[in-house]
Amino acid sequence: MSNLPLWVKRLGLRRSLLSYLARTSTTRREIMLAVLFIGSLLAVGTVSYALLEGWSWFEGLYMAFITITTIGFQEVNNLSVPGRLLTMFIALLGIGTGGLIATRSAQLLLTSQNLRKRRIARMIDRMEDHLIICGFGRIGRRIVRDLDHADQPFVVVDNKEEHLEELRQEQIPCVQGDAREEEVLDKAGVERARNLLLTLPEDATTVFVTLTARELTIDSNPDLFIIARTNDHRNRSKIQTAGANKVIAPLEVGADRMAQVVMRPNVDRFMEEILHTGALGLQMDEVRVQEGAPLAGRTLAESKFRQQFETVVVGVIEPDEDDMNFNPGADMKIQAGDILVVLGNPEMIRRLKGDGCTPPDDT
Repeated sequence: MSNLPLWVKRLGLRRSLLSYLARTSTTRREIMLAVLFIGSLLAVGTVSYALLEGWSWFEGLYMAFITITTIGFQEVNNLSVPGRLLTMFIALLGIGTGGLIATRSAQLLLTSQNLRKRRIARMIDRMEDHLIICGFGRIGRRIVRDLDHADQPFVVVDNKEEHLEELRQEQIPCVQGDAREEEVLDKAGVERARNLLLTLPEDATTVFVTLTARELTIDSNPDLFIIARTNDHRNRSKIQTAGANKVIAPLEVGADRMAQVVMRPNVDRFMEEILHTGALGLQMDEVRVQEGAPLAGRTLAESKFRQQFETVVVGVIEPDEDDMNFNPGADMKIQAGDILVVLGNPEMIRRLKGDGCTPPDDT
């Protein structure tokens, strides 16, 4: 390539530039051409001032620059009539081109924002069995981080622009609006969702949103599992009466955790490492045994579960039972439909899910 003639190199560069411009959108192409025109006008102005007025190259460049940018400083030297006509010509072209660049840049910004919103809306429309999080405060932000880390599909509903912009920057699906409005929940796909998590700061709002969600999904999605936050444990029954399946009081959870640390520090340390999985590289998950899976109809010992998957079965929930069988023995027979709560390496758990076990449909 270095041995090619100069005109060939220039021709190749020109073709590459034209090819790039052809692939670029009209607005972007106009902005790029306008910027190139401004650069050419600056060069022409520099040469013209130097030739017409006898100035140095730097003086010509300076005069062309302050004319195009309309800064308004005084002239470098007194201008002749041709020099003033040149200044008027450069100013008109520079101001017009600058206005075009500003207009097209604003148009490009608005267009890109609209395209991003439409892309997010299409992404949400395609979602099924996803989670909806109403409220992106301190608790909602923590939930989003954990779900995103676990590659769980979810949508965030919030009405604060700064929160939404943060979510858009992270390319997280979100819907702007008040969760109490049916239209907003509908945009989030509540009729196709698996879970609705309410992390709203006011219990009255939580009750209203719960009632709205139940009304919207009473026929289309009656199995929607609603988890709600409450700031006052006295409102727990009211939120459950409104339709929430589970109500959690963060203050009570925090107080219980602090008491656990004081009374059973080693147990708390063990549970923290297990649940957060950072130190041990383990993960606690739940899977449902499907029909035809190698595990179905066999005991844990017969399937050599621990040796095959290097995973521990912490508990088993049978389809028609609400209670969990903790620490099942090796002689326990696993049936299709059972939910296994397992602890193990994330890679092994993914392998387990690919061997006839899937995440359960309900919580």
